[in-house]
Amino acid sequence: MGAAWVVYLKELKDALRDRRTLLMVLLSSVAIGPLVLVAISQLMSGMEKRAEAREVMAVGIEHAPGLRNFIERQTYTLKTAPKGWEQQLRDGKLGEPVLVIPTDFQAELASGEAPVLELVSSAANQRAEGGTGGVLQLLRAYNQEQATLRLAVRGVAASALETVRVEERDLADPAARAAQLAFMVPFFVLMAVLYGALNAAVDTTAGERERGSLEPLLMNPAARTALVLGKWGAVATVGMLIAVLSCLSFLPAQWLLRSEALAAMFRFGPGEALWFIALLLPLAGALAAVLMAIAIRCKTFKEAQANATVLLLGVSMLPLVLVLNQEGTAPWHLWVPALAQTTLMGGVLKGELPGLQELLPSTGVCLLLAVAAIVFVARTLRSAALK
Repeated sequence: MGAAWVVYLKELKDALRDRRTLLMVLLSSVAIGPLVLVAISQLMSGMEKRAEAREVMAVGIEHAPGLRNFIERQTYTLKTAPKGWEQQLRDGKLGEPVLVIPTDFQAELASGEAPVLELVSSAANQRAEGGTGGVLQLLRAYNQEQATLRLAVRGVAASALETVRVEERDLADPAARAAQLAFMVPFFVLMAVLYGALNAAVDTTAGERERGSLEPLLMNPAARTALVLGKWGAVATVGMLIAVLSCLSFLPAQWLLRSEALAAMFRFGPGEALWFIALLLPLAGALAAVLMAIAIRCKTFKEAQANATVLLLGVSMLPLVLVLNQEGTAPWHLWVPALAQTTLMGGVLKGELPGLQELLPSTGVCLLLAVAAIVFVARTLRSAALK
């Protein structure tokens, strides 16, 4: 263990000495999550501002004085669409859907017919597409009011058409609804750990082999297992440090949220951060060992990075299981590394703290995976292929 400790300190010092690489890792893995969160908050803030403006863009509103009166009674402001509004909608320059009213609207309405209103938008224009829901709801309310007035004129109560009353009830508590907004946090912290350990794991194995410094290290009387444990400890420490920084980075990021709704529902405090760190520490150790096992068989740094791409792709795709799975969490999810941590972190965001029976499978699999990878690296170092 003394030799392992010496190797650990040496490798950790080398990993932290390369400030340029460390800075790139911190910016790419730690800062990307909060930056995306801030970008989403700005998007939602823009949507909230457009909703608060309560504006309806229309063409031919002068042909429907009754509709104008209804819209203004709902505290909406009517605006005339600019010239060339169709092309502006296609180009994304106009961020509001346009209500088109025919010239004979009032005449058809007075004769008891059903005039056709067009709500023009573009599926390629996300801003305009997002505003169609509010306008459609407003038009449905106008349609219901006109139907009620027609029934009242004929002496028929509007309640006669309502044979069934439907009331919605949402079983999700505020924590579960807030977790839907914070779904990106587990993914970003998971990828931060993976990318944080990648460079250190590749550099301490394939990098040293390419530079020719691995063979002199193997000439020392220290046991191969001690060397591997020291190297693995340094890589795991870097990954765990990235995990801690990534989880804590979301705490000050909440101060920059511009959306009031997102800021009110986004629940990620110090307690959630500590749970995230505790769940990620075993995974960081396992990923460090697996990355070393992949890189130890490679002769160059670039070759090791290329081979590690398979692991990066696999880990990044595993959280999609939770998105594509419509049947809820399955027991086997807790036995798959990365997927188990994502599942448990999602439960923490919902206020469902994991118990011992949930923690044991994920922690045990990570421990076994780390031991197996460390043994493989130690056996590889004993082979004559490195000499």
